Parts: sequence; C-alpha cells; structure tokens
Amino acid sequence: MNKSIYSIFAVAAVLLSSCASSYNVRGTSSVSALDGSKLYLKTLKNNELKNIDSCEVVHGEFQFAGLLDTVRMASLFMDDESIMPLVLEEGEIVIRIENALQRVGGTPLNDSLYVFIDKHNQLTNRMSELGHRQSQMLLDGVDEEQINRELNIEANQIAAEEDQLVTKFICDNFDNVLGPGIFMMITSQYRYPILTPQIEEIMSKASDGFKNDAYVRDYYQAAQENEARMNGTKDAEDIPAPQPDSTIVQPVAPLTNVPQP
Repeated sequence: MNKSIYSIFAVAAVLLSSCASSYNVRGTSSVSALDGSKLYLKTLKNNELKNIDSCEVVHGEFQFAGLLDTVRMASLFMDDESIMPLVLEEGEIVIRIENALQRVGGTPLNDSLYVFIDKHNQLTNRMSELGHRQSQMLLDGVDEEQINRELNIEANQIAAEEDQLVTKFICDNFDNVLGPGIFMMITSQYRYPILTPQIEEIMSKASDGFKNDAYVRDYYQAAQENEARMNGTKDAEDIPAPQPDSTIVQPVAPLTNVPQP
C-alpha cells in the first residue's frame, strides 16, 4: 500500500516538474571590466525591484536559470547599475555584451524587443547628430537663423517618427509584457503622471488586458486625476509624488551603462 502511494506521488512530481516553465539565460561579454563581477536579474514587483537570480562573470561568460511562473520583463544589473532589459520567457535566452553592442535574443519577445530598441537607438543617434551638424554649419559660416530653421524641421520629423515607432510597438504588443513595459518607459520620464496626445492615442486603442495591467491602470487613473485638478474640474490637491523610476525600460535609449575597460 505504501509503495503504491509513493509511486503516485513520484509520478505526480514528475508530471508537475515537466509542466513547469523555466528560463535559461546564457551570456557572453567582451568587456573586461565585467569579469569577476556579480550580475543580478531584477524584476518589478509591487513597484519595487526585486532580485530573482544572480551569477558571476567568469572568463567572459555567465548564466542564469530557474523556474518561471509567468513571462515577465526584467533587467540585468551589475550591483545597483542597470545594464540592459530583457524578457524572461521559456527557451534559451542569449545575451551579448560588448563595448559598442548590448543585445538579447534567442526567444520571440526578446528578438522583438531588440528590433525595437535598434530602431529607437537609430532615431536617438540621428537626433544627436543634429548637434554635430549645427556646430559644423556654424564653423562653415552658415547664418544661425537658417541653421535653426533647417535643423528644427529635421528634429520635429525625427520626434514624430519616434512617437510613431513607440506608439505602434505598444499597440502591437498590448497583450504581452512588451506593451506595458515600453509604456512604463515613455511615462517614467515625467515628474508625475500626466496625459499627452501620445498616451491618449494609446489608451484609446488599448485592449482590456493592457488597460488592466497594474502599472498602466494606476498611471492612467492618476494622470486623469491630475488633469482634472489642473483644469479646475476637481478639488485642488497636491499633485502625487513622482512615479518610481523604472530601470526595466530606461535602456530603450542608447545603452551606455556597460562599464568601460
């Protein structure tokens, strides 16, 4: 009788373990400053970053592995410094860290995230290049008013392309972790929750799943309340304190946090 019970428990344990999802992150680094460093995987829980895994970089290689209760956004940290974002999902996730390149791939959502990051970084680089062009045009003796007029047109065009890129990416990913994650990125730049034409457009198209994401729901509600106060349609109160910065989504801008040798 006891043997039969033990057999049932053993079979159940095997079945449960076979059904559980897991993540496997394999990384390589050519940045010598990372060798011997401790790396951490962190995710946002209840508006706080929590360590979920750690490892050491040994001869330019590192690895994380563990059980996965749900697909989630995460960040790779060295001490308290965010290096890059990634999605923890089932499959083999591959990280490459070089002085001029930081990339995550190998799984569908990570591949999609880094295609987006590449496009966003291209726009950021184009915007940065305008400053160099301004300096060069001044050295060439071009009239300052003409310079500002030409470069402002280009800057507005790049900004419009960026808005379109971000809005489309969020809308295309309403029902997975990328949509709320990038929404957190564009809203964490504000000192307190506000409404912008871009946010209004996103929310007007949003799926129920996206609207019910905890961060999205809380941000949008606070932004609507702040808007009402500023418009005088609600009793004046102190504007809420700034939202906690999210290191999960900041690295959509150029990734410059990798320590240099």
